[in-house]
Amino acid sequence: MRLTSLEGLPSSVARPGYTPDDHGVGIVHLGLGAFHKAHQAAATDAALAAEGGDWRICGVSLRSLEPAAQLTPQNGLYTLIERSAEGSNARVIGSVAQAFCLGPDRAEVLGALTAPETRIVSLTVTEKGYGLSRTTGGVDEAHPAIAHDLAAPGAPVGVAGLLVWALKARHAAGTAPFTVLCCDNLPENGRLLRSLLVDFARRTAPEMVEFIATDVAFPSTMVDRITPAATPETLAAAQEMTGYRDEAAVETEAFTQWVIEDNFPTGRPAWEAAGAMFVEDVRPYEEMKLRMLNGAHSMLAYSGFLAGHRHVSDVMQDAPLAALVRRQLAAAAATMPALPGVDFAAYAEALCARFANPHLKHQTYQIAMDGTEKLPQRILAPCVAAISAGQPLAPFAFALAAWIRYALGQTEAGEAYALRDPREEELRAAVSGVEGSEDIVARLVALPGLFPAPLAESTALREAVAEKLQTMRTQGMAAAIRAEASV
Repeated sequence: MRLTSLEGLPSSVARPGYTPDDHGVGIVHLGLGAFHKAHQAAATDAALAAEGGDWRICGVSLRSLEPAAQLTPQNGLYTLIERSAEGSNARVIGSVAQAFCLGPDRAEVLGALTAPETRIVSLTVTEKGYGLSRTTGGVDEAHPAIAHDLAAPGAPVGVAGLLVWALKARHAAGTAPFTVLCCDNLPENGRLLRSLLVDFARRTAPEMVEFIATDVAFPSTMVDRITPAATPETLAAAQEMTGYRDEAAVETEAFTQWVIEDNFPTGRPAWEAAGAMFVEDVRPYEEMKLRMLNGAHSMLAYSGFLAGHRHVSDVMQDAPLAALVRRQLAAAAATMPALPGVDFAAYAEALCARFANPHLKHQTYQIAMDGTEKLPQRILAPCVAAISAGQPLAPFAFALAAWIRYALGQTEAGEAYALRDPREEELRAAVSGVEGSEDIVARLVALPGLFPAPLAESTALREAVAEKLQTMRTQGMAAAIRAEASV
């Protein structure tokens, strides 16, 4: 029997501390995936239990039919499995009221975006989903969704097009603008999203530029909760724990963190009930997480995948590679100014414990995707800071060499794999037919809009990357890891 209500759940399963149908929808969320269900939707569930309010969520997938097909037959209910080293527990979440896919449900999605009751539009569409130009801070005209929406702004399919269309429609109707809440791993994500929408409006609705720039709130956020993609094992565990078949179940770690700039002109849920921290400036926390957690994640994903480690916890059982993870965390921490109340060394140790959680099957191949979108804030920015401060470059050079080795698209056994990167064709073309490691590095460093000038112009960095890449190519990743850890 499928999960469709809260009746009949065993006492060991936590359930919403409120009656879901008593609360209206106040949030539209774009990017209805596992992370949203493990993070923002779970926090909203706790907020509704604490203080109530009409803050349930209308979840929207921009492309995939699957999320709505999973959630709609279950009346939006799903099981959240939290796994720690000590064990696991299950909780049924009731904050999702509706689930749509933009394609077949366009009228419902546009209606939700323009409804006066909608006061927040939140997003988890991944870094590549925005169509943001790293060079200008505005739109990337080559991004498929951006290109479509520039040509047909009245029938938007992408983030920028949808939000500008909705804000324009609300403004024309005299409806207050919603707050735009970006929850993706982008530096100063609120400000970046404002810049994107202003540029898109400048091209399609110039009369909206000043309004979006001055009257719409874009609080920045930092989000942190390791959430693997759901697997058949996830669904089996949910059924065992709840007694019901749950096609929308998701699993995550026990740890969760959310730091938010408190700028919500039309109100917000009581997310502090779920441990959210409201601050004036999220940038220091965001930088810490991007450079330390996400930077170490990227390094271990590329090197670990090629060394044969399927999961992050497997990486942490490889002593030399685990040592390099700790080195990466320390190097990233050294590039940041002190943050009051935060001990970077303690944070690094906590991250290592989270990475080592054997119950959380987070795949290295999953983390490795979208490298050209993730590297700028995770590896390249701290590397620039290290160069400026005269700090050691070896950790960043190793991480970049591992990414470049991964970008060659072939395992050490000669098996090809998809890079799953928005610039995949460009990456493959850049290294096609190139034999020397120094030439491969030069080709990828020269990709437009990726490596900032201080890195592209650093002979010392390029040489260090090429040397490490050569070891990876000729001796194998495992040997390269051992050699690097012995230095």
